[in-house]
Amino acid sequence: MRRRFGPSDLEVPVIGQGTWQMGRAPEVEVAALRRGLDLGLTHLDTAEMYGAAEQVTGRALAGRRDEVFVVSKVLPSNASYRGTIEACERSLAALGVDALDLYLLHWPGPHPLGETMRGLEELVQRGLTRLIGVSNFDLGELRAAQRALRREPLACNQVHYDVEHRGIERRLLPYMQEQQIALVGYSPFGQGALPSPASAGGQVLAEVAAAHGATPAQVILAFLTREEGTFTIPKASRLEHVEQNAGALGIRLSAAEAARIDAAFPPPGRDVPLSMR
Repeated sequence: MRRRFGPSDLEVPVIGQGTWQMGRAPEVEVAALRRGLDLGLTHLDTAEMYGAAEQVTGRALAGRRDEVFVVSKVLPSNASYRGTIEACERSLAALGVDALDLYLLHWPGPHPLGETMRGLEELVQRGLTRLIGVSNFDLGELRAAQRALRREPLACNQVHYDVEHRGIERRLLPYMQEQQIALVGYSPFGQGALPSPASAGGQVLAEVAAAHGATPAQVILAFLTREEGTFTIPKASRLEHVEQNAGALGIRLSAAEAARIDAAFPPPGRDVPLSMR
């Protein structure tokens, strides 16, 4: 399943591949990422902060650049106007590509936001990235980033989003949908542990999964991408996990199934701080 990404005309798979902490077993990780590409997970997300993961990502997309939506991020400590441009150039060299599809400010940092946004817009003008965005921005910060831009729209806000952390659905996601800003959720399985099968929520996931001949993890990915404008980037460094993630692309939850999951993992009834994992 693919959908339009933010205000662009690009269509991107709703499930991609994250690379946080990759670089420890490069051969295995490259093979996993390339298997994901074969299965349609052609949204590859990395970052300056991830170090060797950028090189792993570059190896995975070698010879396949045209089919991949490539994303990286600038560290906030480097995100001055000039620092943003130089960080992007370093990431391009590490990835072995001429341009990115999307470049993000990793989280709000010490440099004036106007400087960072000006640097991001300059990267678009130079043809070094097609789209720009932010990560880990709450609603007020997102609006401030929009106000700081002069020529380019924000295409994306990447935030933590799993079934047990749904605070973004209260105000942030509706605003982003209204503004045509893609929401890319990271860490869709939290810290890697799925809800206990013995819990009420775990039982609901298991029952919905059984109805689709799927796994609870696949149902979680389908639930987190059920809304228009939503994407998710689970990390999988082993072939079996990549194949499981890709299997979620074909799952369409019914309204009744989504309602059951919603009730089992209710979003907060009040505003909560943005979760970061």
